Amino acid sequence: VSDEKQQMVANVEKQLEEARELLEQMELEVREIPPQSRGMYSSRMRSYKQEMGKLEADFKRSRIAYSDEVRNELLGDDGNSSENQRAHLLDNTERLERSSRRLEAGYQIAVETEQIGQEMLENLSHDREKIQRARERLREADANLGKSSRILTGMLRR
Repeated sequence: VSDEKQQMVANVEKQLEEARELLEQMELEVREIPPQSRGMYSSRMRSYKQEMGKLEADFKRSRIAYSDEVRNELLGDDGNSSENQRAHLLDNTERLERSSRRLEAGYQIAVETEQIGQEMLENLSHDREKIQRARERLREADANLGKSSRILTGMLRR
């Protein structure tokens, strides 16, 4: 039972670390988003961080309770609290998994937003090239009209 609990604690610690890393990556992605869209994602990041803080605090309390439980087991206290502790750890693990899924969904949104932004920039670049080509053709036509006008004026004088 003790090995199972230690394995569960190690698993939760690993998942917490992964969630922290995802949060850091998402925060970096949010910094790259254009300012007009950044507000919505920044508020989501704050709520994700708050949820992560709550999960970490719950896990810390669970670990403290777990160490108390181990001490009680060694001292021969009843095992009723171990079932409560196990249920609490499972509940925390479930919450952490839900938060991880939410973080992954947020990360996906950030990636999709980045892709959309990239496509928009490419479209704008193509439009700019078209406008520049049209402007150059217009200048050439204007120059040709000026030249034609001078030739016609010269012909009229003769």
